[in-house]
Amino acid sequence: MSRRLGSAKQMARLGEQTLLERAVGAAVDAGLRPVYLVVAAGLGTSFCLSDTAGTNERVVITVENPEAAEGMAASVRAGVRAVGDAPGVVILACDQPAVTAEHLRLLAEGGDAVVASAYAGGKGVPAYFPARVFGALLALQGDTGARVLLREARAVELPGGELDVDTIQDLELAQRLYERPAKR
Repeated sequence: MSRRLGSAKQMARLGEQTLLERAVGAAVDAGLRPVYLVVAAGLGTSFCLSDTAGTNERVVITVENPEAAEGMAASVRAGVRAVGDAPGVVILACDQPAVTAEHLRLLAEGGDAVVASAYAGGKGVPAYFPARVFGALLALQGDTGARVLLREARAVELPGGELDVDTIQDLELAQRLYERPAKR
């Protein structure tokens, strides 16, 4: 909902891309197919993405979440419902600029294990969830996400993962750390 930032964080720019384009691009570059983009109901067409895959293949599917005001759990439920009988799912947010395609590939190799990202002394998203825990993901409520499922998860270190863009100060820090200087 981007309340602390004051505007849609998905559209905040980090160099030539929005945070949303950056996250979707990392997922596409990691070979995750398709990428499900969960958005609040009525916003599906307002999030414009550049052609991150460079193909005509439909790699990004928008999923509207009519319960978005509830918080993260509603978005997780909407996404898990959309993937159907997939063997697993990588859940990520658009506001973590340190996430790379390589990191997502490592998570997606989880097989039948839950695999979290490790940063700031804890575990969090992005994370891989095998189909065997989809029921638990569908039972989540409120704005807490899947933390309880990540407590015992194997973890892959995500350097810089603790930075998530929630405020103007966070965005300014992300721009200093992750924007590439203009080519001369």
